Amino acid sequence: MPPTRNRSISPQRANKKSKRAKTPKSDLNTIFAPGLLKPSNVQRLHASYAQSEPFKYAAVNQLFDDTLLKDVSKEIMDNIYFTEKETDIYKVNQTGDLASLSYLSKEQLALFPSLNILRNALYSATFRDFLRTVTGCDALSGSKQDMSINSYKKGCHLLNHDDVIGTRRVHLLNQNMATRVTSIDSPIVCRRVSYILYLPLPYGQPWKSSYGGALELYPVEESVTGVLEPLTAPSKVIPPSWNQFVFFEVQPGRSFHSVEEVVVEPGPDGTQRLSVSGWFHKPQHGEEGHIPPEDADAGREKSSLEQLSSSSTQLRPYPSEFTPKSFLSTEDTMFLSEYLNPVYLSPKTMKALAARFADESSIELHTFLRKSLSNRLEQCLRDDDRDDQLSRAARTNDGGGRAIIPSHNCGVGGGRGWQAKGPPHKLRYCVLARNRPNSKGPDVQTGQHTLRNLQNNLFPSSAFRAWLALLSSMIPHKYTVEARRFRPGLDYTLARSEQSAARLDVVLGLTPIEVGSVNDWESGRYGGWECYMAPHKGEDDPAVYRSGHSKAIAQGASNDKDDEEQDGEDHDGTLLVAQPGFNRLLIVFRDAGVLSFVKYLSAEAPGCRWDICGEWEVEDRESGSESEE
Repeated sequence: MPPTRNRSISPQRANKKSKRAKTPKSDLNTIFAPGLLKPSNVQRLHASYAQSEPFKYAAVNQLFDDTLLKDVSKEIMDNIYFTEKETDIYKVNQTGDLASLSYLSKEQLALFPSLNILRNALYSATFRDFLRTVTGCDALSGSKQDMSINSYKKGCHLLNHDDVIGTRRVHLLNQNMATRVTSIDSPIVCRRVSYILYLPLPYGQPWKSSYGGALELYPVEESVTGVLEPLTAPSKVIPPSWNQFVFFEVQPGRSFHSVEEVVVEPGPDGTQRLSVSGWFHKPQHGEEGHIPPEDADAGREKSSLEQLSSSSTQLRPYPSEFTPKSFLSTEDTMFLSEYLNPVYLSPKTMKALAARFADESSIELHTFLRKSLSNRLEQCLRDDDRDDQLSRAARTNDGGGRAIIPSHNCGVGGGRGWQAKGPPHKLRYCVLARNRPNSKGPDVQTGQHTLRNLQNNLFPSSAFRAWLALLSSMIPHKYTVEARRFRPGLDYTLARSEQSAARLDVVLGLTPIEVGSVNDWESGRYGGWECYMAPHKGEDDPAVYRSGHSKAIAQGASNDKDDEEQDGEDHDGTLLVAQPGFNRLLIVFRDAGVLSFVKYLSAEAPGCRWDICGEWEVEDRESGSESEE
């Protein structure tokens, strides 16, 4: 249980609440909403559950007695401390596991009489039988209680996953920008039913869909490898409402869902998406219906975690062999001069950059493209955001002045030249559609035209290969390149790594900066930054590493710290954070096992995050061996 605040409670209040805490189990009908447990209602929910799409779920509009739930929300807000947690996959304010209510002292427990009643009612045999009848699932544990309270305020979100995780150690970010380590034991085969009970605040004020925070459910399709993967857009959206209870049986590789970003300001009335959520687990050892993990694990489909862990990028070989040289040929220089800032073609500059890259294994080159090219491109991309309703001005709610989350089909399809790429339990962003003609005519130089030129002609060229070889002192053998567009409120990549080989990452940032305004992208408030993290131990999940947001701010504000402090015990493994920018080339040598991701782009962002992203398999020129372990 998280630490409770020191608050005095009158004897009258404590005594009154304690009577409710002793409500007999036979009186559960007075705790739950009227008619909830009636056989006719249970059968109705069962029939609805069986027909639900995109996977089986049920939604109960009123679960508990309303007075009880109001008391619960008051106890939560008066006495419980929330910790802000942020990783590549979520940002949320959360309490500890409410199973620890059982271990509080009598004085501490007196602060939470209604919350204790709610917890005991949820995990009672009566309610577990209710869930089993509705879902048709097997036995549920009464001893394993797994629940917490989550507060989604502005900017909070939870990205696509299927609720199947393994035992892990999660690096979390608290409100004081300090790192804490929490061990969470949760065997992959243990979770059986997932649930969420909504308590959006303030009480009595309907939660508007424009606030965000909806639960999104995703359909799946079979990939080319035969694995079921979620589509890029949800087919069912459930906005939160007071006392609503949503639940579903956890299905590895099928029950994909996410929580939309909350975009409403808390304001003086404390508007937030408050909820109690958790899981019902399979029977534990000693409970009736317990099945040993080795038997329960047989024949199951891959979870999203396992799919994420096993991902690998497909690279294309160059059509010809490469002979390293100590200089660029005249032909290569002429070709590159059509694209690059001339300063980056100077032998003296190249030599200095190569020495710096050799020392740091990363380098960022500003004003990389020629000005004539970059100036035209920046305006085109800004216009594209406006035309596709993805600029902040186009998404501003006139009533509340807040940014609205765009629809999932925004900016894609309909001849726009972009298509959404997934699967979203690994990544979601837009890529250029293949062989798409210029919708504005062949003679009009659009942003898409220039991006396609950089993607198809500059980055894969033999000249750029030679330039990379000189700067990195490596021989590029295989590559992949794509133009990417990350839409505000929708797109991201989750943490991934190559386990057996090193890679050379090359990212040309092309995110336009608002004219005449401060560059708020540098603050990190919008997300969209590129993050590299050191390998973690085998018990860690790659899907839940800390995002490094505070690290980016700390590095920008405290460069004068000594090395000893920078490398202290609180170091969270963040190797590099690069904020979005325009006309910046980031080159990073990524060792095997190093994690990288692009943080979810907030709906508050001024517009899309654009880049050309390349990845190369390389060989060390000096050793003559490939960068593999």
